[in-house]
Amino acid sequence: MVKIRLTRIGSKKRPFYRIVAADVRAPRDGKFLEILGHYDPRTKPHTLQVDIEGVKRWKANGAKTTNRVQKLLSTLE
Repeated sequence: MVKIRLTRIGSKKRPFYRIVAADVRAPRDGKFLEILGHYDPRTKPHTLQVDIEGVKRWKANGAKTTNRVQKLLSTLE
């Protein structure tokens, strides 16, 4: 199964996240299928850039979003 989730790419004490489509068996920061956007919680206001069409395409193919990504996506609507 595919999940749309966050993967951390920031350094120590400087979080920065990518929103990716990944297999549920892959580790958090491991292999992913596609990058769908990014999220920077350190900026004021928080920076969120998402490929909405890509997210819709993955959801149409059966991908599920994690709770945190669902909250982030709801701020865009």
